[in-house]
Order: sequence, then structure tokens, then C-alpha cells
Amino acid sequence: MKVSRLLKEKILAKWDDRKVIIVSGPRQVGKTTLLTEICKEKGECLFLNGDDFSVHNLLKEFTKSKWLSIIGKYKILFIDEAQRIPNIGLGVKIIYDQIPDVKVILSGSSAIDLNSQTKESLTGRKWEFHLYPIAWKEWVDQINYINAQSDLENRLIYGMYPDVLTHESDKKEILMELTSSYLFKDLLEYNGIRNPKILNDLLKALALQLGNEVSYNELSQLLQVDRATVEKYIDLLEKTFVIFKLPALNNNQRNEIKNSRKIYFYDNGVRNAIIQNFTPLSLRNDVGALWENFLISERVKKHAYQRQTVFQSFWRNYHGQEVDYIETIDGIQNAYEFKWNEKRKSKVPAGFQKNYPESNFTNINRSNFDDFVF
Repeated sequence: MKVSRLLKEKILAKWDDRKVIIVSGPRQVGKTTLLTEICKEKGECLFLNGDDFSVHNLLKEFTKSKWLSIIGKYKILFIDEAQRIPNIGLGVKIIYDQIPDVKVILSGSSAIDLNSQTKESLTGRKWEFHLYPIAWKEWVDQINYINAQSDLENRLIYGMYPDVLTHESDKKEILMELTSSYLFKDLLEYNGIRNPKILNDLLKALALQLGNEVSYNELSQLLQVDRATVEKYIDLLEKTFVIFKLPALNNNQRNEIKNSRKIYFYDNGVRNAIIQNFTPLSLRNDVGALWENFLISERVKKHAYQRQTVFQSFWRNYHGQEVDYIETIDGIQNAYEFKWNEKRKSKVPAGFQKNYPESNFTNINRSNFDDFVF
């Protein structure tokens, strides 16, 4: 079963100009499959794999004549895991500037190196996209609305990775393999990670604190490392698309919590695999956190695929009032409270209403979440 990806039409819309297409995202989310499919539709494509050391040797130096000999008759060049090739941005710049009839596609599973290698050399010469695990809308389109709704509880537990969805009987083994090797491959090879045990312990701590505010100082004490190490590891986890931070809304209101953050995982299945907990939803005490992580990660996918820029945050004041999730657009706050049980509803906190009288407030639950994530 092949799931159609929303990002495909966005990439195709940008195809006919000369700019380089760059697609980043975690390993195993289908970047290679999607881009190979697009390239085949557009013509003959030369595929180079950045994980292949023979490709590294082939691309030790970049000149126009060297590229012409490599590319030959092809009009499309697709370099997968491009961040693994030193100075690839400068190399691709030569193609863009001097071989204008060749379309270049790059993919990468790490923003650590890919962005640093292409940011300056390809400024004004690239379109950047992010591919995530399967989006809920993609899954609904694939198996229909009724079947997707019946599958929702499974998705809160096992997540939305393509292999998990298409190999139901092996889903636990796939997730355990994913979290023990593929997902962190670039991270563990990066020279900023000197102690894999600290990384694993940090991930478990973050997984167990899902939906709660995260204190770097408390993590530092728990892991017995300095705060700077905690910050560095979290930053690297974010750049390799494992987690993302949600900051506290801070508009200099006197009673608001400032300089705080929550941390979410891009995929529920990855989070549950890290703590090795695939217990059915009816027996869990973290359903609210799983629901919150699912909805916010789906919202991130939605905005990325629709290429919308919004400021995302949560809100809490010193009186204990809080709002799960807020999007600020043109200075107006759209606030959301997440409840798995549709019978439970929240009212807008008085403190939030006072500070942001023009804001909107919506309860999101199982009966109305489709509009939120579509």
C-alpha cells in the first residue's frame, strides 16, 4: 500500500522554475520514495545516494566538467541524504549557475549539516520543503474517513510512520528498530554527541514529561550533566526532526510565565517506543498527553504543507491558569484546549481573556478534530 503524499503537489508546483528542490525530514518518512516517484514522472533521473561512500569519492571535487561527465544525458539529478557529502551546496551551485538545463533535487534527514551546507551557497536558488510522517489527512484519503476514525486509537499509540501503517503485523518491531538505529543515525555520528547513554536517558525523560513544561535545570540534575549539555542535545534532537519545542506565549504581561517551553515528538509511535509502552489506550494514564502530542504534531504538518507561517505557543500564568495551544496570526491569538473525551469542555481562562480580549477559544476533541488538522 502506497500512501499519496500532500507534499507532492507542492513540489510539482515549484518544479518548472530553475531553483533547486530541497526536501528534509526524519529518516524513514518516505522522502526517497516520494522524490523518486516525482523524478520518474518528470523524465530520466540520475540518482546518487549520499550514504554511499563511492559517491563521496566521486564527488570529492566540484567543477563544471566533472559534473557534465557525471550527469551525462540526464536532465534531473537527485542526491539523497545530501548532507553526507562535504560542500554539496557549493557543488550544486555550480550546476545551477553553469548547467541550467539540469534540475537538482536534494534530500536530507538532518538539518544540522544540510542547512549549513546550502544556506549561503544556494541563497535565492532553492525551494525548501519538509516531509513528516504520514499526515492524518493523507491517511483518511488512503483508507476513507470511517476506517480512519476506527483506527484513531491505534495511531495515538503506534504513530504515523509509513512502514508502521503499511506493515500492521510488524508495527512494534518496526518502531523499536526505528528508535534504536535509523532515527538517530545522523545524530549519533555527529561529533557533538559524545555519550549515547545521556541521549537515551534524555529522550526517555522527555517522553515521560510529554505535555508538561520542561525544565532544563531539572533535566540537568536528573541526568547529572550540565545544563549546556542538555540544551545542546535537545537542540540536536530538534534539528534531526525527533522533537520540537513549543514556547510559552510571552507578550510582557506581568502575570504570565515566561522563558518556559514544552517539548513534543513528531510522532506518537516514536515517543511510545522510547519508553517501550504500547499498552492499549483504555489502560493508559497518559491519554491526554498522547492526544495533545498527536494534534499539535498534525497541526505542524498542516502548516508546513500549506506553507503557512504562524507563531505557535502555549500559555500559563502564575495563578495556574493555562491554555494548551495558541497560534498567533497578525497579532490575534487563536487558543485551543484539547480534550480526548468530547463530554469534557473547558472555558477560556479569565486571565487569558483579560490579557487577550480579541482572542478566539476553541475546544478540540474526537468529534471535531478533523477540521483542526485538515
